[in-house]
Amino acid sequence: MNALVPLPVLLPLCVTGLKLAIGPRLQRFQRLISLAVLGAVLVLSVILMIAADRHGPLSVHLGDFAPPIGITLVADRLAGLMLTVSSAVTLLVNLYSLGQGMADRDDQTPVGVFHPAYLILVAGVSCTFLAGDLVNLYVGFEIMLVASFVLLTIGGTATRIRAGSTYVIISLFSSVLFLVAIAMTYSVAGTVNFAQLAGRLQDVPTGVRTLVEAMLLTVFAIKAAVFPLAAWLPDSYPTAPAPVTAVFAGLLTKVGVYSMLRTQTLLFPGHRLGDLLLLAALASMVVGILGAVAQTDLKRVLSFTLISHIGYMVFGIGLAGRDSISGAIVYVAHHITVQTTLFLVAGLIERRGGTTELTRLGGLAKTAPLLAVLFFVPAMNLAGIPPLSGFIGKLGLMRAGVAAGGGWAWALVAGSAATSLLTLYVMAKVWNLAFWRDAPPGYEGEGVVLESAGDEADDTDEEPTGAASDLPEPAGAVVSAGFLGQSIVTTRRLPWPMLVATGAAVGLGLLYTVLGGPLTTFTEAAATELLARTPYIEAVLGR
Repeated sequence: MNALVPLPVLLPLCVTGLKLAIGPRLQRFQRLISLAVLGAVLVLSVILMIAADRHGPLSVHLGDFAPPIGITLVADRLAGLMLTVSSAVTLLVNLYSLGQGMADRDDQTPVGVFHPAYLILVAGVSCTFLAGDLVNLYVGFEIMLVASFVLLTIGGTATRIRAGSTYVIISLFSSVLFLVAIAMTYSVAGTVNFAQLAGRLQDVPTGVRTLVEAMLLTVFAIKAAVFPLAAWLPDSYPTAPAPVTAVFAGLLTKVGVYSMLRTQTLLFPGHRLGDLLLLAALASMVVGILGAVAQTDLKRVLSFTLISHIGYMVFGIGLAGRDSISGAIVYVAHHITVQTTLFLVAGLIERRGGTTELTRLGGLAKTAPLLAVLFFVPAMNLAGIPPLSGFIGKLGLMRAGVAAGGGWAWALVAGSAATSLLTLYVMAKVWNLAFWRDAPPGYEGEGVVLESAGDEADDTDEEPTGAASDLPEPAGAVVSAGFLGQSIVTTRRLPWPMLVATGAAVGLGLLYTVLGGPLTTFTEAAATELLARTPYIEAVLGR
């Protein structure tokens, strides 16, 4: 069973090489193998999660080199759950992207760019979840950085290049800081392996250990968009294509949260910076949700709610108890799915209505009732309406805060409740403006197609050429329409893969509610395992 641990990383990388060798040819085959490899990664992730739950953490030393020399990959309950959720989400987003046709129909993008970059991103995410040492955690981050810059700037527009540049600059700064933290850790402990560091860091002087902890937390807080290190996110994510924005918002920030959770429980038990984490959690909740209240563009609204709800996860990490860690894990799994779903819905709204600017939308509940349902369910889930999974996660965190007591804990409980109510207000605002009210004057568009639906015969060896008017028509009945004085192209129906993928994502969020009992039991076992540390250490070091 241990031999399966590296496969979630190796499979996407190997298929990427195959795709690059094929080039722009055989596009349907490329789409098929993308779905196949992501499906295989999902199956492997489920197997690893079940095995870790039944038999304890699984570890493998690549090349049979023991720590601290070799590369160690470890799959425990936490890593297995994160792999499973992320694999399901990336599979659905890939299906969505096939419907949108953004992988090979943007006339400014080389054919075949999206799929290889996307698989590299998946490999980087898997590497971070399985990394058994700081160096390979860093490598996973860098793999994601390379792929994410390609995906953010796909299409080559000035807005995307500018936003991508901001993202890369911030990411490079955090990468340099991460390297410095790794160097400091190795200089004081003589290893970067997590299992060995768990023992050796306890013998390091308190001041030095606190400095290392603070540097690692800063790096991970930048990755996770924790306030006040989150200013880059609202300007970077909304400019990307809908599938890219969805997987970034839903998944990449949670990689930073996962890293905080892993290092704080394994390397710094009884950490001295707990109050600082609680302060950052409260600030993220309040500032993020107030930012969302002030926005009128749906993508920016969702970007600020993303920052806000990261605070819930940091809240659980800061309390550092079994119940709080369990609640944080539940909320991470819930938020990956729900946030991704909402950004997928935003892409559908943009395609249907021509914009995500709420002041320019209206009447979608009447003209697109299925789209209204696809938005309403995850919106209520994000707000934490009982008995949905958002309520389960928030309730667990707030109960842990009440049990912990103390000023900061009670402040976080109050902040959590207020943030949840304001999230409900924000979602109601979006619903009223985009769906419930009548369409504003001058709105005549019915289904703007921003990018090709990709259902044309495309298994050719030639790249699309010519002006935009020479491109194949998108799916659906195409009509001309006017939107605020602009000429647009519209369609009366959305591509079915986009609807199926979004509906499946909504169903996955509801599945967490149906399986709320088993999910909570699993996360409690994962939290116990994290806080005990011994199972992880013994699985890696064999003692």
